Amino acid sequence: MAVSAFRGTRLPFFHHSQFPVARTVSGRSNKMIGGRNSKGFVLSAQYSQAQDLFTSRLQSRIENLPKLVEDIVQTSINTGPRGALRLVQGVQAFVGVGGEWLNDVSKSASSVTGGLPTEMQLGLLSPIYLRKLFERMGATYIKLGQFIASAPTLFPPEYVEEFQNCFDKAPPVPFEEIRKTLQEELGRPIDSVYEYVDPTPIASASIAQVHGARLRGSQEDVVIKVLKPGIEDFLVADLNFIYVVARIFEFLSPEFSRTSLVGIVKDIRESMLEEVDFNKEAQNIESFKRYLDTMGLSGQATAPRVYKHCSSRRVLTMERLYGVPLTDLDSIRSLVSSPENSLITALNVWFGSLLACESFHADVHAGNLWLLRDGRIGFLDFGIVGRISPKTWAAMEVFLASIATEEYDSMASALIQMGATNRDVDAKAFARDLEKMFSSIQELDTEIVVATARGPNSDRTAVAANVVVDERQMNALFLDLVRVSESYGLKFPREFALLMKQLLYFDRYTRLLAPNLNMLQDQRISIGSNRRTNRYKDSFN
Repeated sequence: MAVSAFRGTRLPFFHHSQFPVARTVSGRSNKMIGGRNSKGFVLSAQYSQAQDLFTSRLQSRIENLPKLVEDIVQTSINTGPRGALRLVQGVQAFVGVGGEWLNDVSKSASSVTGGLPTEMQLGLLSPIYLRKLFERMGATYIKLGQFIASAPTLFPPEYVEEFQNCFDKAPPVPFEEIRKTLQEELGRPIDSVYEYVDPTPIASASIAQVHGARLRGSQEDVVIKVLKPGIEDFLVADLNFIYVVARIFEFLSPEFSRTSLVGIVKDIRESMLEEVDFNKEAQNIESFKRYLDTMGLSGQATAPRVYKHCSSRRVLTMERLYGVPLTDLDSIRSLVSSPENSLITALNVWFGSLLACESFHADVHAGNLWLLRDGRIGFLDFGIVGRISPKTWAAMEVFLASIATEEYDSMASALIQMGATNRDVDAKAFARDLEKMFSSIQELDTEIVVATARGPNSDRTAVAANVVVDERQMNALFLDLVRVSESYGLKFPREFALLMKQLLYFDRYTRLLAPNLNMLQDQRISIGSNRRTNRYKDSFN
């Protein structure tokens, strides 16, 4: 994280124009002062200024040292003995991945001439081995890896690309431990709440696992999302460690301080702690359901009902929805006559939520976006949500419209408005570079479509191949966009990356379910700000 945050920054160099030129009493420059050339005087002045700067920085560090020590001590106290446990686990993970690296180096050395590949030379700091290390380290680092994947404006592209593969899967916790957590959180025997709980989990991720169940009395089918035991302790220990490292880096190097490294760590901490507080997720779900009700969309889309009487900070009991992911084309065709109309519904509901809802669903991968048996669109898992400012969305609207119409001057203006920069941007040159980038992508896209159409396989195989290629293509497009923008000094807010990631998901669904649909130009899709937004907001003021 640290390396990426100030990637591309230059160390300060002194220029002669920064220093005063020697003058005579009359105000004219004098080439000789005290028998010495004025150049020597300027160099002396430069040295003196550099010395003053060094002294100033040293003084600042000395003044900040007590605060740094206080922070480290307080953080260590808060972490407690769990820090030692995580240290042992960290060493084990390091040794495991280090062994993989040594094995790969050995194989590579015996088969390749001319030295090791760059990836091998970087050791455990290379993208692939760092991602493997994060996966072994568990929940915190998997979530951190996913944060890297969703923040291309903060991290180098090769890391962003590799961490797209940071899978959040973990072995399930024994059901007896889950039962114990349920009883502790509910404050009563689980048999008094649930008639039946399936001991085999439906899914198991790094921080939680999900079990099917049936409520006692109402006989309703539900799913129970349970926080895994000890996860909070791991999170606190890991995040405290990351915070201390960030504080030390900022203390040692002013460059880190300018990039707000500690601020980035605080954002990550806040995001992760929200994800393990199921009360927050319940609030996100209820906010989305209010949006659907107020907009009259409940007949077209839904989210699971939350059962508050058997939910808490570590347990979330929700209505069980039955359906299929938006990538299962055959099953979708068996449920509805027009997969395209279902996709349009999903797009309109999601676009409408960007401003008309308190937060938007920021993880619409196929596991979280279903077509239900009753034909409605089901939005699942509201652990990751985003919030977008009106200013950012206004610029985003222009950006999306300019992609559809290929108006690169408008696109450049929108990106400049959205990105934070402390220098003037040459909008015309920026527009030309964007045009070159998008033209190359469009040419690649045409080749892919033709190649897929000529394939002898079935429709499903042909479409699946298109989606796989499209994923790489669209990720490359996003990273190229960030690279070009950064070359003009632009830094985008993280919400821009979250929005773009969801649009890439929808682009894949479009190519699968409605290959002739233009998501950004079709009149049936409302991307613009919804006029009903004010009515929605007023109803809750």
